[in-house]
Amino acid sequence: MESLEGKFMIKKISDILSKNGPLFSLEVFPPKTAEGTEKLFHALEELVKLGPDFISVTYGAGGSTSKSTLEIADRIQHEFDVTCVHHLTMVNQTVEELTNQISRISEKGVKNILALRGDPPKDFGPKYKKIEGGLEYCYELIDLIKETCDGCFSIGVAGFPECHTDCPSESFDTEYLWLKISHGAQFVLTQLFFSNESYGIYLKRTSERGINVPIIPGVLPITDYYRLLSFANSCGAYVCDEVHKLFKPIANDIIETAKQGILYSITQCEDLLNRGAPGIHFYTLNRVEPVRTIWENVKRTTLAA
Repeated sequence: MESLEGKFMIKKISDILSKNGPLFSLEVFPPKTAEGTEKLFHALEELVKLGPDFISVTYGAGGSTSKSTLEIADRIQHEFDVTCVHHLTMVNQTVEELTNQISRISEKGVKNILALRGDPPKDFGPKYKKIEGGLEYCYELIDLIKETCDGCFSIGVAGFPECHTDCPSESFDTEYLWLKISHGAQFVLTQLFFSNESYGIYLKRTSERGINVPIIPGVLPITDYYRLLSFANSCGAYVCDEVHKLFKPIANDIIETAKQGILYSITQCEDLLNRGAPGIHFYTLNRVEPVRTIWENVKRTTLAA
């Protein structure tokens, strides 16, 4: 297969992070239908006009979207000349399957992987289970990526300002992150959160452990209170009291919820950047709005100051 090397200016995240000014990045997910995919690319036509530094593409539970994730990342890089980060999870996949997927990612010219343990498929139960011939820990996936194609990728991992749901304490959570960094992870994208204080505490506890890679906060704009609760529950994210107090009373007013959600995200992003965050990573849910409105406002205020 033809590599993108030398054809487009696709970069490693480790190189992008050296630029002046905060990063702006987006996350999208592979739709289940061809129609959904075309809708996604119509949205991307508008989103790329905002100048994202990279776009990450998620990976379904148990590798269920392995083919479409790579196809979408490849198409984004070809059509828009925007660097992509390919999510890669190890749930329900053998080392051989993972090795083959890593090779395919490299052949397509994708230079960045977000290494994740991943969520188990629903029929696997709530807890992660290592399969025969598979891996158990995320640092093992990082090792496998490096062994399969050493130097091909900038490797990122997930971070959890309010702790991963399987971690019994902040200290355990910090140690797991340190282990991933010590095995070669170069940047962190965080789980969504709504209390910036938790991000500040996270930076402090990870820094005290000697973790000094960029930790990019993930922001999810609020557009629907009830859907937010469901989404947060599915991914183990914490919804702080401030969000409940603000959005629960207006939960049945979608227009007002969207308006207040934009204001909340603008304030959150501005504060994160003022705290020294290396950038903002938006969970777009494959939509142009409200990310476009939020980022344009943040650029006019915080970044123009």
